[in-house]
Amino acid sequence: MSAQVAALLAGGVAAGLLAGTATCTATQGGLLMGLVDHCHGRDPALVGWFLAGRLASYTTGGALLGLLGSVVSLPPQVRAVLLVAAGLTVIVFAVRLMRRGRSDCAAPSHAVSSRYKAPLLGAATILVPCGVTLGVEMIAISSGSPVAGAAAMAGFVVGTAPAFALLGYVLRRISRTRLARFAGVAAIAAGLWTAGAGVNLGGWLPGPAAPPAAGPGAETVTIFATREGYRPAMVTARAGVPVEVVFKLVDQGCTGTVTIDGRDVTLPATVRLPPQRPGSLRYVCGMGMYTGFINFS
Repeated sequence: MSAQVAALLAGGVAAGLLAGTATCTATQGGLLMGLVDHCHGRDPALVGWFLAGRLASYTTGGALLGLLGSVVSLPPQVRAVLLVAAGLTVIVFAVRLMRRGRSDCAAPSHAVSSRYKAPLLGAATILVPCGVTLGVEMIAISSGSPVAGAAAMAGFVVGTAPAFALLGYVLRRISRTRLARFAGVAAIAAGLWTAGAGVNLGGWLPGPAAPPAAGPGAETVTIFATREGYRPAMVTARAGVPVEVVFKLVDQGCTGTVTIDGRDVTLPATVRLPPQRPGSLRYVCGMGMYTGFINFS
């Protein structure tokens, strides 16, 4: 196994454990809820089949994305549309989940069909991505290798597996009527967060007004990328002259890729901007979660 594949596999596991646990279980847990909360869906093995189907679909998808990445890379605007669409999909699914009533017990023969349904539902979770999932998919695309892309996506599924297993354990002991409303509200919140990240990434939010100039301005500005965002989040530069923006990477995370002036940049890097008019230039991380501004005055 090459160093790149090993690094992407470990990074995917870390992303799943640290960032994907809450968001993925909130946005995709409804599929698992529909499986294990039936009268014949209380078999613990069904959760294993669900996770197996999820692993298979994500690994295959990662390989295809890695192969695609060697040919084409998705621009920020396309990723923004995908995030908004994913958020709206999650919200619609959450509303349907909250309106769904308790199902009557099915016939015993349905217990066998549930074993085929479990991996299919697990595989279908790739069609309802959370914001972190889309970020890992972008990593798979940028790898330019089917093996590396598959490793990143497979690692992500492994990282989120404990949360899904815990959710399946809880669902087998809590009735749908007591949990559906809470799960629906959590999923709606996650959907709004994902859609908002897409709007932010697309630059469709108004920026703040530029503050008065405090001195002659700067032709070179330095910004530090941390796990909590960009520091300082707002800097001032001189309008009408070329400006160099020096991005220094402090922590590995979402902020390691920045979208600025309509292009993606992997940090650390120095971005050279042409002369700008007075006003604000917004830049965001690759997932649209963290924002910064350069005020030209």
